[in-house]
Amino acid sequence: MKKVTKSQQQAFLKDMLGKNEVWALKALKVIYDNQTIAEQASGFTQEFNGVGFSGAHGEIMSSFAEQLINRGFLTPKQKAIVFKIIPKYWKQILKVSDVEKINNQIMSMS
Repeated sequence: MKKVTKSQQQAFLKDMLGKNEVWALKALKVIYDNQTIAEQASGFTQEFNGVGFSGAHGEIMSSFAEQLINRGFLTPKQKAIVFKIIPKYWKQILKVSDVEKINNQIMSMS
């Protein structure tokens, strides 16, 4: 059986996170959960620990995650922004994912 490469995983995750609403919104919550309590409370990135949102995305993505958690939905315009930004966090998603399932999905597509 052919081995799945890191670049294949990256391409697959970026594609799914940029187009699939279920994947993108779940990832939004996962990345938000990776923020520290202080970052969640303030809506700003305060620690550069390799997890959570970057400084550039902290405020807007945290507000979207909070709205999704509290209200259960995002507007189409907000989703479009999530689809644009969330693929940049593919590495964090890969770290918390079932890599075998992802690799199987990649293999089934090729």
